[in-house]
Amino acid sequence: MTLIRLTELSKVYNREVQPVLALKNINLKIEPGELLAIMGPSGSGKSTLMHILGCLDTPSRGQYFLEDKDISSLSRDDLARIRNEKIGFVFQQFFLLPRLNALENVELPLLYTKLGTAARRQRVREVMARLGLSGREHHLPAQLSGGQQQRVAIARALINDPLLLLTDEPTGNLDTATSLEIMAIFQELNTDRGLTIVLVTHDPEMAGFTQRQLSIRDGEIIADHHSRAES
Repeated sequence: MTLIRLTELSKVYNREVQPVLALKNINLKIEPGELLAIMGPSGSGKSTLMHILGCLDTPSRGQYFLEDKDISSLSRDDLARIRNEKIGFVFQQFFLLPRLNALENVELPLLYTKLGTAARRQRVREVMARLGLSGREHHLPAQLSGGQQQRVAIARALINDPLLLLTDEPTGNLDTATSLEIMAIFQELNTDRGLTIVLVTHDPEMAGFTQRQLSIRDGEIIADHHSRAES
């Protein structure tokens, strides 16, 4: 089963005033287990595409199929449920709540589930340990390095065992060595767990860690290149 299928998908902003065509008739398939980079300059439409893939926005025209289900015109509540159950997000800015410790930040998505406190905390500790964060559970974000904060953000994105991980410039605020560590985590998640990962980036070096690179410009896919990712 194809995980994601976009058919003649377009996105128009400010339709009533001065229309801006952010995406133009996008056709795209993403298979389960792919590690894919979406590349393009600022204003190319790559972030709009990620927002639609992540059910944070809806297309103006065309269809978005997730696991062969058309979700293009679902209600906000239904899209929110899909985001919480099936999609994890990692952003450049981390978006950790400063007054919550690392464990509490990772736990947040589980508060919308039926799991009890003990089961939630057990799952959080397991995921944090997998990402090398044992011993950091009670640190506030300000007490963590940039790389540790991003690991906490990744743990939070993984806590509901998503089908799809969407990452938007996840190494943009990190130094080179830490960036390579984060990309190695994504590769491991993809290789060992078969997690489908979409990386939005403008950095060719980071894109080089993926098996497939899409280039987008002026709202259109202009290249779709498959390569062997570095290890």
